[in-house]
Amino acid sequence: MIYKNILSELKEQILYVTINREHKLNALNKETLAELADVISYATGEDEVRGILLTGAGEKAFVAGADISEFSDYNGEQGEALARNGQEQVFNAMENCPKPIVAAINGFALGGGLELALACHIRIASDNAKLGLPEVSLGLIPGYGGTQRLTQVIGKGRALEMIATGEMISADQAEKVGLVNHVVPQAELIAKAESLLGKIKLRAPLAVAAAIKSVNSTNNFGVNGFEIEIKEFGKCFNTADFKEGTSAFLEKRKPVFSGK
Repeated sequence: MIYKNILSELKEQILYVTINREHKLNALNKETLAELADVISYATGEDEVRGILLTGAGEKAFVAGADISEFSDYNGEQGEALARNGQEQVFNAMENCPKPIVAAINGFALGGGLELALACHIRIASDNAKLGLPEVSLGLIPGYGGTQRLTQVIGKGRALEMIATGEMISADQAEKVGLVNHVVPQAELIAKAESLLGKIKLRAPLAVAAAIKSVNSTNNFGVNGFEIEIKEFGKCFNTADFKEGTSAFLEKRKPVFSGK
């Protein structure tokens, strides 16, 4: 697929993905979502990719929301299909991606933009970032997992307050409630995300993927997360990376993992 709305570049095993609609504050439209689905599918299956850094073009916005003009005349059936397709093809695919995805939130992350960040595994925000789910101001609710993931991250009371009021919170407030992991000056945002991914890519890729799957299972209704962890733990023993990791430890050297 030729991308028109995102930029994608693989450097030193990190896939840099930038939503590139700066004139629209990087709002999500159908084409952008399709491109995101494609790039996540590529990253999932590409061994060279050890992590993904997701951000928005410019300094004003990560993603300021969805492109409202595309669905302003939808009926209920069309609205449900819009949410279902987006969830399955993009947001769930991101959350379940075995490669760690770090969101570098450079400004506004509103509506679908915050939902996109919530689908990432780790979130870092610039100190000028503003985050919120203002859908009730449009007569809607979040439709790309916002009601579920925000509640999982910050708790029911805080999530419902943000969703029901539609108000934005600052980066510092977001860090305080655990919505973002770190807040840094905007000039240091990408470097901070790179530093974090740099640490992760030195670890065993299959073990990182197993950790992502196990952590995600905590929020899957009807799934025994402890059982998932036990099985993933056992699988790690069959990997070459386990042999390398333990050998390196015993030999007092740094491991070199192959992802096998």
